[in-house]
This record gives sequence, structure tokens and C-alpha cells, in this order.
Amino acid sequence: MIVFNNVTKKYGENVGLIDASVHIKSGDFVFLVGPSGAGKTTFIRLILKEIDPDKGRIVLAGRDITRVGRREIPDIRQKIGMVFQDFRLLEKKTVYENVAFAMEVLHKSRKEIRERVPYVLELVDIADKANRYPSELSAGEQQRVGIARALANKPRMLICDEPTGNLDPITAMDIMALLEQINIRGTTILMVTHAKDIVDKMNKRVVAIDHGHIVRDEEGSYGYARQNESDDLYIPGFTAFMDNPVKAATMQLDPDLAEAILGKTVARPDPVEYDVDSMLSAYLDGGEDIYE
Repeated sequence: MIVFNNVTKKYGENVGLIDASVHIKSGDFVFLVGPSGAGKTTFIRLILKEIDPDKGRIVLAGRDITRVGRREIPDIRQKIGMVFQDFRLLEKKTVYENVAFAMEVLHKSRKEIRERVPYVLELVDIADKANRYPSELSAGEQQRVGIARALANKPRMLICDEPTGNLDPITAMDIMALLEQINIRGTTILMVTHAKDIVDKMNKRVVAIDHGHIVRDEEGSYGYARQNESDDLYIPGFTAFMDNPVKAATMQLDPDLAEAILGKTVARPDPVEYDVDSMLSAYLDGGEDIYE
């Protein structure tokens, strides 16, 4: 489904990805983890063709997207559904209308919309809320609408950017169960998350990025101590002591000790900020980049 072959992307002096190689097969469920600023957002932006790599190749569904022109970007993005942390629902539209809108901007017929929207609402178990507005829904219900919208145009892959970040633990696990069922039906899922407890419980494939490097790719646990988004100290973890797993583990568990071991703090590169707001139509139509 997705192949990164020795991909490098830098932003001036800041590192995005360095010589990254990953193969995500069709039907995989993959967690993308790592400290803030490690390169996760760069990874997503490259898949969505919002930015181009400095070197290397990216293949999506058998197509080398590093070699396509701007006119072909909408076709690339239509293969991917996006699920966001803060839902990004249109407040003045009903649940049905929010999902239908994702199809309308691609000029789907009324017949297609009438058939598809009820189906995906039933799939995410929210068909009974079709005529409600987002403000009338719980956070978990809003996220189900977000997932239904992402599925509306039959994408081959879902990219979920911290989809449980605004949910309580029980609701978060309900959403994860839903995503797992969607994956079982054949949709590839790439989920960016800092939720260590969820990753540990799901026991899926984990791709870990550390300072732009792919440092781990295996089934299992999260592998990092949870890092606060506001932390200014970047702990290199896996890459600092690749030859000494005891020290590497100690660094992850005790940042203060890690600083003493290193003898200095290491400033993490500033993460690339993005804001999609209500720019769903621009995203689907291949207009202005939604992360700009």
C-alpha cells in the first residue's frame, strides 16, 4: 500500500525524516509513534503529497507519487480518508450532511450519496443520530461521525491523527474497537498517537520515529515513555544508546537521569504545525494544502 524507500526531508536545519524506509502492506494496522517533533507529521504530509521528499521514493498503491504532477494530487488524496483529533465537523450541518458533504465535493451523484451515507453511518453505529447536529453529540459520537466521513468515498486507507486524544479512556477504546473492525474489513489504517496505553493494549505493528530516523518497526508495545507536548527536552532514547538497551530504557523511564547521562540537554526540532479547520473541500479537491 505504502512504500518509503530511503526518504529524506529536511526543513532548513531542522530534520523531518532521514533515510526512512518503511513498507506498509494493504490491510495493515500500523501505529506511528515517537516524541513530539520526531517526524510523524512529515511522514503524513509526504503521503498526502503536501510536500515532496528531498530524496528517495514514495509509492502509494503501486504508484510512485514522487513523480506525479499537481493535477494528479486529488486522485492520490481520494485513496486516503483522514480522521482528526478534534473531529473537524461542520457545526451547521447535520450528521448526515457532514458525511454527504465529503461526497458532494467530489461531485458524487445524489443516488450514490443516498446509498452510501446511511451505510457508513450504520457501519459506525450512529445511524440513529443522522439528523442531529455536532453540538448535540458526545465527543465519542462526534468522532464516529468523523470516521464515517473519512469512509464516505471508499478510501483504501485511513490516516488517523490522534483520534482518541480528546476522548475519555473508555470511549477511546470503543473508537479503537471500531477502527479495528474497519481494518478487518480490509481498510489499511495508519494511526499517529502518543497514547501508550492504547498501543500497548492493541498489540499491533508499531513504527517508531526518533529524530527523523525509523528506529523500530515491529509488533508490540509503544516503546517510549509518554512525553508531554510542551516538553522542551528531546530525549534521543533508542538512537542514543543503540548498543546499550539498558541505558536506552533508563533514559526513556527517567528523563532527569537521561540528562545526567548525556551531560547536556538536546533541543528537539520545532514540529511542523498544521491546521485543517474547515478546509475539507480544498483537501479533497487538491486545492490549497490543508496543512498550510
